[in-house]
Amino acid sequence: MPTPTKSIPRGVSLIELIVFMVVVSIALIALVGVYRQATINNADPVIRLRALESAQSLLDEIIALKYDEATPVGGIPACRNTCTNAPDDNMDDVDDYHNFSDEPYPNYERSVSVTTANNIKLVTVSVTTPTGETFLLSAERANF
Repeated sequence: MPTPTKSIPRGVSLIELIVFMVVVSIALIALVGVYRQATINNADPVIRLRALESAQSLLDEIIALKYDEATPVGGIPACRNTCTNAPDDNMDDVDDYHNFSDEPYPNYERSVSVTTANNIKLVTVSVTTPTGETFLLSAERANF
């Protein structure tokens, strides 16, 4: 006489199926959140690079100019008591860029500040991006 065999259930119960769907849903939500954040911040490096290049190009342009209106071409001899430290409309020396501002690209704002202390001019270029970030680059220009 054959012995009865137990039947092994095959398949998935409803509870197991629901638990599986909940676990997969939670994992999918986390992955979609990471993907969404990466997509939103994808353009940030391009925006930052454009802002830094814009600030650097203007700073290089300003630092290459004469120290002062009274400074001779080549910078020698350095202006002593004749230094004016006052901006004019010629844009041919460092002081002329004080309070200068422009928009190098749409929605980018660039401004310049020039301060003088101990015969050294501190030139600061500020660029504000469309995302609201502000980048500052500074350099000193000596009287020589």
